[in-house]
Amino acid sequence: MLYYNPTLDRDCPPWVYVSWAVGLFLYQTFDAVDGMQARRTKQSGPLGELFDHGVDACNTVLGALIFAAAMNLGQTWTTVISLWGSLMTFYVQTWDEYHTHVLTLGIISGPVEGILTLCAVFTFTGYIGGGSFWHRPMLETIGVPKLAFIPDAIYDLPFTSWYIIYGAVVLFFATGSSIFNVMKVRRRRGEDPVTPLLGLLPFAVQWVLFPVYLYQQPYIRENYMVPFVLYAGLANAYSVGQMIVAHLLKMDFPMGNVLTLPALLAVVDGVAPTLGLWQSVLSSETAQVAYLFVALGFTIGVYGSFVHTIIVTICDYLDIWCLSIKHPYVEDGRNGGSKKNE
Repeated sequence: MLYYNPTLDRDCPPWVYVSWAVGLFLYQTFDAVDGMQARRTKQSGPLGELFDHGVDACNTVLGALIFAAAMNLGQTWTTVISLWGSLMTFYVQTWDEYHTHVLTLGIISGPVEGILTLCAVFTFTGYIGGGSFWHRPMLETIGVPKLAFIPDAIYDLPFTSWYIIYGAVVLFFATGSSIFNVMKVRRRRGEDPVTPLLGLLPFAVQWVLFPVYLYQQPYIRENYMVPFVLYAGLANAYSVGQMIVAHLLKMDFPMGNVLTLPALLAVVDGVAPTLGLWQSVLSSETAQVAYLFVALGFTIGVYGSFVHTIIVTICDYLDIWCLSIKHPYVEDGRNGGSKKNE
């Protein structure tokens, strides 16, 4: 993608789209069988749950980039909206799991039906010759006649606009069902059903700051969408990782996210001249680009340090290795029980 379509608005060779479909299908397959392998080898544990959700959180942002490239969404607000919907779905589902202790997926499951749908879309995009196809009017393309009662604005909507409408409807019901589920479970336990809603604030704060930041700096939005998407996605992955750790250790819900700070500082710098405080430090395009990459580097450092610390701590505490089996499980034939071979 970075080689053939770095601006997210170019057609790629057909094999590129097929490779995305194959890669995403393999990702889904391994995401499903890793738990089966852990149970088969009696190695299930908290590190496995962290790995599973942590990789999913990172894959969500990468998947959003690939989808934007496949649909030729470009460096536009449509890509930003698509990213917001993807990240919100993952955040809310993890928030739901923290409070209910059960991972609840909708009737149409993103990790299953959603990924298979994307695989089909990528494959079809390769077959028809590129993402520019999705900018054709959908109703006309699929053969719906222009009837008098259909407004021109509706009839001429491209596939990409219909996708945003469809995504908004799905997101509304998915988010609403998660909120309803948390409140129902809390009532059943005799707990306050409203307090958990505060856990949605960290995501809401981020997604007030991100659009304001992009509005203040259109040069970034129109030319450096890829590093921004990576920054926003990893900031969300950090929030999700904090939630998973808090869930496993029965800690208080994590309300803070230091990775929101770069966006906050940029927004404050952008409004400072209007408030008569100081001249914007990020007024030049060079300063804006440099700041974005500093923010991305800071995010990679913080998130990488978080992942490394969690892995080392759990491995030391449980006396296990991270990517290989330190204590193979063996059956104890004498009493029908079982034990670890230590």
